[in-house]
Amino acid sequence: MGMKPLKSFREYVEVLEEYNEIVSINQEIDWDLEMSAIIRRAYDLPSPAPLFKNIKDSTPGFEVLGAPVGMSPNREHPFIRVALSLGLPINTPAPELVEAWSHLPDVNPIPPRLVANGECKENKLLNEEIDLTKLPVPFIHVGDGGRYINTYGILIVRAPDGSWVNWSISRVMLDGPRTMAGVIIPSQDLGKIYRQWKEIDKEMPYALCLGVDPGIAMIAGYPLSGDVNEGEIIGGWYGEPIEVVKCETSDLEVPATSEIVIEGTVSLEEMISEGPFGEYAGYTLVGHEKPVPRFNVTAMTHRNNPIMPVSVTGVPSEESSTNWGIAIAASIQNTLRKQGLPIKECFIPLESAVHWLVVTVDRSQQKVGNEQLAHEIGDAVFATRAGSYVPKVIVLDDDINPSNINQVVWALATRHRPDKREIMVDQKVLPLVGYLDEKEKREALTTKAIYNCLLPLNSCSEDKQTIEASFRSYPEKLRNHIIKNWEK
Repeated sequence: MGMKPLKSFREYVEVLEEYNEIVSINQEIDWDLEMSAIIRRAYDLPSPAPLFKNIKDSTPGFEVLGAPVGMSPNREHPFIRVALSLGLPINTPAPELVEAWSHLPDVNPIPPRLVANGECKENKLLNEEIDLTKLPVPFIHVGDGGRYINTYGILIVRAPDGSWVNWSISRVMLDGPRTMAGVIIPSQDLGKIYRQWKEIDKEMPYALCLGVDPGIAMIAGYPLSGDVNEGEIIGGWYGEPIEVVKCETSDLEVPATSEIVIEGTVSLEEMISEGPFGEYAGYTLVGHEKPVPRFNVTAMTHRNNPIMPVSVTGVPSEESSTNWGIAIAASIQNTLRKQGLPIKECFIPLESAVHWLVVTVDRSQQKVGNEQLAHEIGDAVFATRAGSYVPKVIVLDDDINPSNINQVVWALATRHRPDKREIMVDQKVLPLVGYLDEKEKREALTTKAIYNCLLPLNSCSEDKQTIEASFRSYPEKLRNHIIKNWEK
């Protein structure tokens, strides 16, 4: 597979422009809802990604790229932004993107290479020189608790003993000129490392990098298991080390080509109110703010004319589906294959807001009955870290393309017997799943379901068989003849 990794966010923006995936917006746009409403409409149509050049009350020269990995209006290559982000050919179909990305956990890690200087050091601001409110930070959804400075950048933290460096995407709300409110979920890697710093009673240094290689943003959404260093895994994916530079006020290392780097420490005592925020399930729970640790800022470095990415989460599809959903499906596909289950493909339909996982079965490899197989698949999925995020698994024959929502809905409606649904109680879940009640959110446990839509194995006698009544059931020669002469 022709890998062509894009080694900076700037290069990604340039390549998107080449493929007509960007529209520059030169008129003044308000950061208060207007910018995000434009981004939301870009997802919904879909349209090219809006690149805002002139944002009200913001430092001139600072730009914003909305919908960085939204779906493309390009009918032939709807997943072009995902493919480019992963360094894969633009015509790679969705299931093949998942297939390629499913091999990520098996790469040979290549540690980052520390360099003396990088583009992110073109401008340096320390302490009082910093005013985050002058950045083009959007007020995103109606009902949000504040302006969100991070929706698609990466947070870098390191365990106190230096053994584990974590790169992840986690939302961060603006609090003041030099303070931010960061969501730290105890079960996530960021939460585990924060706990280690609390145990030794020291503030945790962090670096927030806005605008990193598209591949780094993709890996930051990948549920890798164990205490692995994303910076080494992405090097393995690229086949060469990624370049990093030292921070100004801590010894953390950040991608050298980052557009903006915000450095500081996370308070152990000071809590500030964060949220609510429109979530990937598609809802803003107004009135649901909660106390989170205060992120104090000590330095900010940035490229000349930096470009900030903004993802506007909510009703699908946005980066939650195209980045995280594809990564979850890839991670689960890797696990199911390793466990020897006869699966063909895994996919999280974009429209399902990461609440459905579709698994197709290679019937030629099937050794057990349908019900047992569906149970084994569900069991294996829910036992994984990636599977903890997904509450519903739909198991289908491989005549269905799991990335084609029309086929998935048709198969679910016509092949699933309601009495063949299997319920599994007390399963681990991310507290952001749409329908959880307060108790389930607190305990991070819920009921999950497996929808067995497998057709009966060899149930029909030779003279009574089922044929799909559709265009694709006609002889191939006839189909090709009709397609060729369609215009006539």
